Amino acid sequence: MSKYCQIVTTFFLTLLLAQFSFAQNDSIQIDSLRLVRQADSVNTVMLNSYNEKIARIEAQRVADSIKKAQLEAQIAALKTTDNLKKEELEQQLQMLNNQEAQRLAQKKAEIDVLRASSKSYPVTGFFKDTLFVIYSRLGSFSASDRASAITKRIKNLSDQFKFDATSIKIVGDDPVDLRINETILMSVSENDALWNSTSKIALANSYQKIITDEVVRYRSETSVVTLVKEIALAVLVLVIMILIIKYSNKLFRWTALKIHMLEGYKLHGIKIKDYVLLDSDSQVQALLIANKVVKWLFIIMVMYLTLPILFGIFPWTQNFAETIFNYTLNPVKGIFMGFWNYLPNLITITVTVIVFRYLNKGVKYFKNEIATGKLEIPGFYPDWANPTYQIVRILLYAFMFVMIFPYIPGSDSDIFKGVSVFLGFLFTFGSAGSVSNIIAGIVLTYMRLFKIGDRVKIGDISGDIIEKNMLVTRIRTTKNEIISIPNSTVMNSHTINYSSDAPEKGLIIHTTVTIGYDIPWKLMYETLIEAALRTDLILKEPKPFVLQTSLEDFYVAYQINAYVREANKQAKIYSDLHQHIQDVCNENGIEILSPHYRAARDGNKTTIPEDYLPKDYKTPGFNVNVNKEEANSDSKE
Repeated sequence: MSKYCQIVTTFFLTLLLAQFSFAQNDSIQIDSLRLVRQADSVNTVMLNSYNEKIARIEAQRVADSIKKAQLEAQIAALKTTDNLKKEELEQQLQMLNNQEAQRLAQKKAEIDVLRASSKSYPVTGFFKDTLFVIYSRLGSFSASDRASAITKRIKNLSDQFKFDATSIKIVGDDPVDLRINETILMSVSENDALWNSTSKIALANSYQKIITDEVVRYRSETSVVTLVKEIALAVLVLVIMILIIKYSNKLFRWTALKIHMLEGYKLHGIKIKDYVLLDSDSQVQALLIANKVVKWLFIIMVMYLTLPILFGIFPWTQNFAETIFNYTLNPVKGIFMGFWNYLPNLITITVTVIVFRYLNKGVKYFKNEIATGKLEIPGFYPDWANPTYQIVRILLYAFMFVMIFPYIPGSDSDIFKGVSVFLGFLFTFGSAGSVSNIIAGIVLTYMRLFKIGDRVKIGDISGDIIEKNMLVTRIRTTKNEIISIPNSTVMNSHTINYSSDAPEKGLIIHTTVTIGYDIPWKLMYETLIEAALRTDLILKEPKPFVLQTSLEDFYVAYQINAYVREANKQAKIYSDLHQHIQDVCNENGIEILSPHYRAARDGNKTTIPEDYLPKDYKTPGFNVNVNKEEANSDSKE
């Protein structure tokens, strides 16, 4: 029982929401009426001018009618023998008829000018629906007064118990009156006929049928039998709605139980590769929430569809039904019409995107051909292919966006323009550093300073290039450190590339050893070259060579130079080379040191190599001078 109370409560809440929406609609209508009144102030000026012209034309018509009646009376009074006078009067009568035709044409032209901007006033029936509209005034009654009076008289016809299809009579000529007994329902003037582009009699017949049908329909729909049928039908609609909600609740309870049963059986969660987006429990909970949301959406939709059906049963609430339907139909219709009207622009955008997509594919094809070496362009290196393709692709998409921008919905609105300007300022002031790095990245690409895998030295940083993009260059040092250098910094620093010529010409590595002058330089050359040749990854050809870089006071600086192709393995090559230098020097009896001497040469062998000494050279002895007197005095003491 509580479930049904809940359903009934929800239904009445929906009714209250509908009533609230009607109240909002009324406030919107009030605002729209204010706007209409402002527009009416402009139309009033035009209508006043029109009324003045119509008044002048009407005055002329009355005068012409009087004169026409006088001429017709004179023609009737003439004797049959007075032909000349009769002919003269007939000519005057014909002239008046021509003036009448011109007057009607002038009045119709004035009305056609005002037809698009003038306001009409509806004559409503018993159920607030519009029967017809009134445009022009009649005598001292404005169009609004006439519409209100006619509406009131039509509603009074509900009290006429003997009313039938022949009760309303058409009498008179100018104006044509619609009468019931002795009461005039309305009058149809010449202006009314001109506003409706028909004759007075035809318009009067149309109004007679409309009013008669409205009265007959009202009596039929408000009879006791009809009301009983409508109430029964309304109750049936409510019962059907309750049954639908009841069985839909059972259906959604069944689906909830089914979801629980499938846990761990068919519901194993959602995985994207190795990432678990939802486990089985979370998946079940998500499905239960979705089941509940769908249930309530379905119940609300059933109630929403029931309301217009319920209101449409009774004639007094049919306007509410139309309003509720319009709340849904108007947005859907607006979306459909907007899409239909936008379809030509959408086709233009689609064709433009397809054309540029195939242009991009063509550029990508040539990029791949150049990158793989199948297509050679003089002066254009294969490693330029990918960055050039990226630049061309960005330019293509930018040009495509410029072409389709005018066809985007709302592109000409002030809000869209304001957002575009704001984003432009944001991009300009917030990405100055990024733009400089991007430009530097493009310049570095075409300068071909280095490529991925090269051993380089940028400023004080040495290592292998592991990444090069539009913003930064990343280097892995020999200590396995990753250093990111902005491209603008790379542009402003000097760069040494150890790998660019190493595969072809070889990279010269070098190290310096300082040895005393007592070691012959030829022996030192042989020793250092032998150490280099023993080192792995050092090329045998070109042969290593030694340079004497300086002659210091106490020693000579020997620099061993050797060719290698593996620039990325310099640390190991240097370490192996230093090991072999020690080994070979030890084998040759050479001490690796940098001796320092004092100027006391007596008793010391010269440091000049033996090959350069005379054959009779002997190491000098020490010279000792002893003072005898000092020695004797010391002995006495």
